[in-house]
Amino acid sequence: MLSPLIQALEAVGTYLLLLRRTFTGLLHWRLYYQLWTQEFLIIGRDSIFLVAIIAFFVGAVTTVQTAYQLVSPFIPKSTIGAIVSTSSILELAPTITSLVLAGRIGSNIASQIGSMRVSEQIDALEVMGINSATYLILPKLLAGLLAFPTLVIYSCLISHLGGIAAGAFTGAVNPTQFGIGARSFFEEFQLVFMLIKAVTFGFIITTVSAYQGYYVRGGALEVGAASTKAVVISSLLILIADYVLAQLLL
Repeated sequence: MLSPLIQALEAVGTYLLLLRRTFTGLLHWRLYYQLWTQEFLIIGRDSIFLVAIIAFFVGAVTTVQTAYQLVSPFIPKSTIGAIVSTSSILELAPTITSLVLAGRIGSNIASQIGSMRVSEQIDALEVMGINSATYLILPKLLAGLLAFPTLVIYSCLISHLGGIAAGAFTGAVNPTQFGIGARSFFEEFQLVFMLIKAVTFGFIITTVSAYQGYYVRGGALEVGAASTKAVVISSLLILIADYVLAQLLL
């Protein structure tokens, strides 16, 4: 009965020790800047199209479904814009985007580092006196902390455009009414909350995926299993963190 609990506690401890190693033994900052730039392009630039497609249709579907439920003539159509805008900022843009990126970015990080582990490249770095945790994980972590908020802001904008387009196409709400509703319920803290979630989710995905890849043992089969495990655990932690942040900050 206690074995799964002990294994979970051991994994948490190992994960925390890996985080500690990640921020120790730093090399020259120019090296990390080059690595950070490469990772930022992989995480950010290569995800733009995927995020845009998902955000557009999420905003469009939310608008259509909201209009379907608000059938009373006493409810102004601007309410649709308010609901879609608030939902996009608080939940849809940061959470849905991060769950999608957990599959794309998390699996990539885990498989990349895991492949280096099973091919003994990480051992070679250690032999050369390089802190492999810092060299491999820190640039990915820093890139994620910047790329995720950027992608979430981008997703939020595209989600609004999708809502406006769907409202105009179906006749449920015109762009003017949508904009009036979005502005009427907007609060600056909503953006702050969205960015806090984006940074938190970016930290979870990059570090958990790196941990799964860093400690993989075996061959290609185990690397694939570690990638899958990274996506599953990251997604679960995102949902838990989503609830905790909402409970604490809202």
